[in-house]
Amino acid sequence: MTHSAPLEPPGAGLADRHGRVATDLRVSLTDRCNLRCTYCMPAEGLDWLPNPSLLTDAEVVRLIDIAVRRLGITDVRFTGGEPLVRRGLTEIVRAVAGLPRRPRMMLTTNGIGLARLAAPLAAAGLDRVNVSLDTTDPARFKELTRRDRHADVIAGLAAAADAGLVPVKMNAVLLRGVNDDEPVELLRFALERGYELRFIEQMPLDAGHTWRREEMVTGADILSRLRSAYSLLPDPDARGGAPAETWLVEGHTGVGGGPAKVGVIASVSSPFCGACDRTRLTADGAIRSCLFSQDETDLRGALRSGATDEELADLWRKAMWAKPAGHGIDDPRFLQPARPMSAIGG
Repeated sequence: MTHSAPLEPPGAGLADRHGRVATDLRVSLTDRCNLRCTYCMPAEGLDWLPNPSLLTDAEVVRLIDIAVRRLGITDVRFTGGEPLVRRGLTEIVRAVAGLPRRPRMMLTTNGIGLARLAAPLAAAGLDRVNVSLDTTDPARFKELTRRDRHADVIAGLAAAADAGLVPVKMNAVLLRGVNDDEPVELLRFALERGYELRFIEQMPLDAGHTWRREEMVTGADILSRLRSAYSLLPDPDARGGAPAETWLVEGHTGVGGGPAKVGVIASVSSPFCGACDRTRLTADGAIRSCLFSQDETDLRGALRSGATDEELADLWRKAMWAKPAGHGIDDPRFLQPARPMSAIGG
């Protein structure tokens, strides 16, 4: 005899009908970005969200407090767009660090401005950063991002390490025929500086909807190239809900004396939806249960209409209860989300 899942979520936590519980909150602070990466947005940029539609600093902090205090969130990652362009970022971090149940706080950034902000963010309570860097070549960086800011990213990585935001993680997306010859060089760059490198498969989240699976550099492609230069051993640590599958780089030492690691986030070719523990809050106050969701739940309207903390928490629970079993990229009926990555938050 089979038993269907109840129609309503249980009273605590962010459970879904498939037995997963979200404990990791991704908070997009803005859809704006100061780079124009070719795989993300057009050269002229996008139509940014109007300021009145964005959550205020106080609203962001209140929703994070509800997520932590009432819904079991333990990890908060600030994303964008580019979160460093959010004027109140340091104060938001400081306020979240002062919550009665302080979550771990991370930041995903392109690194522009991090040289100036790493120390203040660390002092405010930020725990760690991920910095995107798709190439070690300044000329290629300019081609990929349409901005001549490679040196700023390098300086931001170094400042993060100096500020104690460790382990500093590097994120890299490889594009076929553009920078797919660089995985070994990127890993060498990271190992020499004590950063942890994460390769991310390109996902169908570009503003132009030009992504093609057959053109994607897969996780298997990346590992094959890395193994031409390095011996990679399975990571004995449990992966849990982490998006990256990691390997130990034999003969190399990471931060704190442990083994150096490299990871691959193979969201498309080897999805990990069954272990997903994430929930997402967009910059304009919508809950997304999945990066690829077609549906959103508006919290901003309820919040500004005077909803109580418990009413907001209940809306959040219901949104997550309806989370699909997987992102469905392999389904012929898959449709790319209307919002691009910059408007969803990574």
